[in-house]
Amino acid sequence: MIVVTRLNDSRFAVNPDLIERIHETPDTVLIMVDGAKYVVTEPMAEVIEMIARYRARIVSLAYDEPSATAPASQSLGNRTSTGPQLGIVRGSSGPGGAGRVTEFRPAVQAPAAHAPTVPTAPAASADTTQGR
Repeated sequence: MIVVTRLNDSRFAVNPDLIERIHETPDTVLIMVDGAKYVVTEPMAEVIEMIARYRARIVSLAYDEPSATAPASQSLGNRTSTGPQLGIVRGSSGPGGAGRVTEFRPAVQAPAAHAPTVPTAPAASADTTQGR
């Protein structure tokens, strides 16, 4: 959420993901996806900067706290990096049981298909002892 100020100096928080447009005529107007309009005292550039900082913070939290994406009671295996981790949620019919998160492992590559061998002519013999 970002905190903005109404013209009467009251402050409120708004979800920046729900802002459809921002107009500055001369007051800054936030137009939400549901059609609601909010007139705020902050200039448009400042609102855009607040939105950018909010989104950067969300991305930063995703990288700094990998356990925030999965409940602590579910093991995700040994983590070697602090970045976001991929996991597979298995269904109730899967071998891991219902809703169990398991560590993502890249698929093992199948052996490369060998090109068909083309028969070659026998090599010329270096044996010249046959008298011709």
